[in-house]
Amino acid sequence: MAGLSICVFSSSSATIDAAYFEAADELGRLIGDRGHTLVYGGAGVGLMGTLARAVHRHGGRVTGALPQALLDRELAFEDADELVITTGLRERKAFMESRADGFIALPGGLGTLEETVEILTLKQLGLHGKAVVLVNTSGFWDPLLHMLAHMQRASFVRPEVTGLFHVANTPPQALDLLERYTPPPPGKTWY
Repeated sequence: MAGLSICVFSSSSATIDAAYFEAADELGRLIGDRGHTLVYGGAGVGLMGTLARAVHRHGGRVTGALPQALLDRELAFEDADELVITTGLRERKAFMESRADGFIALPGGLGTLEETVEILTLKQLGLHGKAVVLVNTSGFWDPLLHMLAHMQRASFVRPEVTGLFHVANTPPQALDLLERYTPPPPGKTWY
């Protein structure tokens, strides 16, 4: 299999549980070992930095996108093979989406949640057919899964919404799901 460009959404926080850092490091190692390219938010801190350093340590390519306003606050990953400075968050997300063959969401804060929900919404509307995988380290994504089930019961989303994404308990499972993913037929929507 030719290397994929994998967009990973994750946190820049350094004050989170070690289990999240271990998952980010493992995912980065696997991305590098399997010859893929990481496309991500460009920071050198938190899970983002751990992920990028692991990809590099294992021979993978790192492409980051960091808004100018966050350049000083998030401390860019200076060893990135390509670091694109964007004018804002919207441009950052558009860049990452355009470069990605698929998406993996590690645990994170509001930014990670927003990026993940937006990419799911775009897929629901049939604007892309790429894989989306949530890495459910320590049950992190369980509240979102419960919310989606609640939205389904209240008829805000159809049952087909669960076809938008996969849930993986471990980084190896997430990467396996992404690598084996078959896109839906053109024009497929989930609403």
